[in-house]
Amino acid sequence: MKCPFCGHADTQVKDSRPSEDGLTIRRRRFCPECNSRFTTFERVQLRELTVLKKNGERRMFDRDKLARSLQLALRKRPVTPEQVEQLVTRVVQKLESLGENEIPTVMIGKIIMDELKKIDSVAYIRFASVYRDFREAKDFEEIVGELGGEE
Repeated sequence: MKCPFCGHADTQVKDSRPSEDGLTIRRRRFCPECNSRFTTFERVQLRELTVLKKNGERRMFDRDKLARSLQLALRKRPVTPEQVEQLVTRVVQKLESLGENEIPTVMIGKIIMDELKKIDSVAYIRFASVYRDFREAKDFEEIVGELGGEE
């Protein structure tokens, strides 16, 4: 693993342990070149996922991009970083379990919205407003009505 501080190509693992959720391995690393320490996380990847966008373009699935978009939707909401990471993991597991290598953005968005709805209704509405491209106040009223009908 390359050192993020000096770029040295050969770092050493000093400690490894499973994360709390048991889905990742946390490794403390040491760089013999600059004496820096840093942490990495290792997780299982079942398959290479490709995102099929609405315009037909194909992109490699990016777990970090998913996490960033969820963090935006969950900004200033009572959700811990651990809950966000667990949410990202659940979404990725559902995508991998579909058995497809190419997944349309529509399917990804639906899975994300289903998961967000369980955690925080405000984040669900925020995400839906971007995902469904809301343009008018009535778009918000419809999604709030959907939430109200489920309680």
